[in-house]
Amino acid sequence: MQIDIHSHIVDRQYLADLNSELSLEVVTIDDGKSFFRSGGVTVAWSREDMFDIPGRIVQMDRKGIDMRVLSLSTPNVYLWDAARQVEVTRRINDNLAQVCHAYPDRFVGFASLPLKDVDASMRELDRAVDELGMRGVIIGSNVDGVYLDDPRYEPLWARLDALRLPVFEHPMFPIGGTGMDAYEMPLRLGLIFDTTLCATRLIYSGVFERYPNVPYIMAHTGGALLMALERLDNGYRIFPDCRKHIDKLPSEYARKLYYDTAAFGRDALIFALNAVGPDQILFGTDDPFIDSDASHVLGLPISEADREKILGGNAARLLGLRV
Repeated sequence: MQIDIHSHIVDRQYLADLNSELSLEVVTIDDGKSFFRSGGVTVAWSREDMFDIPGRIVQMDRKGIDMRVLSLSTPNVYLWDAARQVEVTRRINDNLAQVCHAYPDRFVGFASLPLKDVDASMRELDRAVDELGMRGVIIGSNVDGVYLDDPRYEPLWARLDALRLPVFEHPMFPIGGTGMDAYEMPLRLGLIFDTTLCATRLIYSGVFERYPNVPYIMAHTGGALLMALERLDNGYRIFPDCRKHIDKLPSEYARKLYYDTAAFGRDALIFALNAVGPDQILFGTDDPFIDSDASHVLGLPISEADREKILGGNAARLLGLRV
């Protein structure tokens, strides 16, 4: 069974609200893509077929994908102020739940949280799990400039740890962005950088030490984290600040995290497999923004048992699905 851990819901009202809130420039090109841009940088984009759920199921069937985990992509809900964020988050989660309930054999959802208000996030977490049937949450790599190791999020990490609820970390645009003013650099490299920064902060700050029961899933095969592990380990060996909150090498925490396959490249995926093993890798496509199937997994030089784990077995275990 193929379970795509990294797939997104594209919501018309969300995009309209985003456009209204930020006064974005909307540029539509000949192939039907609409780019929502601010200061010459694409903040979000869509195509008409992204809104067509039955059509997306047809594409899943064509590609052999049995189930997708849907979540809201960048920039999620974090650009609104705290009060408005609660309202937008509830509506997004309600719409996502409607899709999942309409097609329960094809979609499950990861809820967004209004993270500028931690108490509201805790209430929405309970509502999403208990009332909407969400199987996890999506959390951005930064919340309008605040990173996830900030002390304000300790109660949320404690709740997630108690629930053992999967957390899918999806990158946000990095703050500052010096040198990223051309060639869609915030999307092409900025997201990868922010994923790496976020995970490194969570490791060094001891979040994974204090809350070891959170199944933490990283988009895009963890950005550059796995490539940087020896450098992070050397930081632990050399600098007191790098071991202030943890009692093991950073690489030991990193090996217990989960990584999707949405780096796509064969060499990157083999590197990840060698770094953390097949039990920590989850099939992901970044659909509908990337038109991918499972070929990047099917072509890996691994055993059939390991391939089955990556394609769906690991995800089914984390999500509590019977397959």
